[in-house]
Parts: sequence; C-alpha cells; structure tokens
Amino acid sequence: MANETGRIRVSVVGAKGRMGANVVKAVTDAADTELALALDAGDDLTTISPDNTDVVVEFTVPSVSLNNVLTLIAQGVDVVVGTTGWTNDKLDQVRAALAKAPRPDQAVFIAPNFAISAVLADYFAGLAAKYFESAEVVELHHPNKVDAPSGTAIHTAHTIADARRAAGLGPVPDATETDGGSRGQVVDGIHVHAVRLRGLNAHEEVLLGNPGEQLSIRSDCFDRGSFMPGVLLAVRKVSGHAGLTIGLDTFLDL
Repeated sequence: MANETGRIRVSVVGAKGRMGANVVKAVTDAADTELALALDAGDDLTTISPDNTDVVVEFTVPSVSLNNVLTLIAQGVDVVVGTTGWTNDKLDQVRAALAKAPRPDQAVFIAPNFAISAVLADYFAGLAAKYFESAEVVELHHPNKVDAPSGTAIHTAHTIADARRAAGLGPVPDATETDGGSRGQVVDGIHVHAVRLRGLNAHEEVLLGNPGEQLSIRSDCFDRGSFMPGVLLAVRKVSGHAGLTIGLDTFLDL
C-alpha cells in the first residue's frame, strides 16, 4: 500500500524509545517510505487513521503493547509489531479483533526478532534439531531488557520442539536431580537460559549435541541498526498478508 507519491506512510508508536527512534530514522531515510506520525507514551493513538497512515510500527513494552495493537486494529490500519512478550492468549485477542476489524483485509504482523541473522538461526535450528539428541538455547542481552527469556529464544525453543516432535524424538536427556534455577526455563521441553550483561546488545546461541559431536548456531546483533532491514521488509510486505502473521521468515525466501 502506498500513497500518491508512491511511498508507504508509516506511523511509529514508541518513537522516543531506543528501537522506535531507529525506526523513525530508517523510515525517514528509505526511498519508499515516509514518516506520518511519531507517537510515544501518553499520546492519543486514535489520531492514527487510514487518512494519514498505511502501516504502523509498534515498538513499546509488553505491558501496553496488546492494548496498543487492539486500538490500532480498531482504527483500521495495518500494524507491524516489534514488542515482545506475546502469549497465546494475547495472540488470540489479536485474532478476535481482526475478525471484527474495519477492513476485511486488515493485517497485523508480529516479529519475535527483526534481525535477518536471528531469523535464519531460528530456521537453521529447526532444520537441524531432528538430527540431535540434545538441544538448549542461550540468549544474551543488555541489562535494560525487561523480559526474560527473550521472545526470540522462546520462539526458537518452540521451533526446535516442533521439529523434534515431527521426527518422533523423545524428551531431551537430562539426569539433573537438584536444580536451584540454574537449568533455565523449560519452554516446550527445551531449556532456555537468559544472560543480562552490560556491553551486550542482542545475541542467541542454539546448542545441539550428540555423542561425540556438537553443533552451535549463533546470531550476534551488535547494534539496533541490524533490525532495521527486517522492519522495513515487514512494512513493505504486511499489507499483502491479511490476518495475523508471526515471524519474519514468512517474508523471506526460505
């Protein structure tokens, strides 16, 4: 979708945040997009409408993201969501809202991660998981991140678990009898470990093991600019995918 200039009109919610500010710059700099509105906490989202916006990019915090998305759906605009912390219940609320949306072709896209390297790491983990007895995920982020484990790591754990189930594999072997929390959170049968450390940005490592061998799949994103090509890809593609779409892999040639 584009206006008479041929550019996609993009509004950014969470525009003063670390990610939001990068999105504002990326949208302003790209040749085929233009910034419509830049809103942040306390601003009225109902100022966003199809009259001024084609796609909204929402980068806020998990505690407010669902309400933001539901409001934007009611406003009749397509939404690209980068905020993490989505549960099945929240996703079901988005689907229910879309079923009653002002436009029948309305679209919401939610990305556990916008970094191409992270999306490919998740995809490769799904391909490899059926060949290994053991699998664990380690995610490493800066200490200002509010959720743990990351949405990306949770998504990767589900990807691995789905591949293992499809291959008929049983539970990951683990003889641990005492655990004070050191084995991480178990997500769909896969242990996920979260590190919060000053100096890090966004990193994930998938560890897969067999007797005598190990495969490591790692993604490292050193600054927030690494997410912008994925954000712009989603902005360009979302309007062609009615309903709720999850994961940037949908828009990649995998």
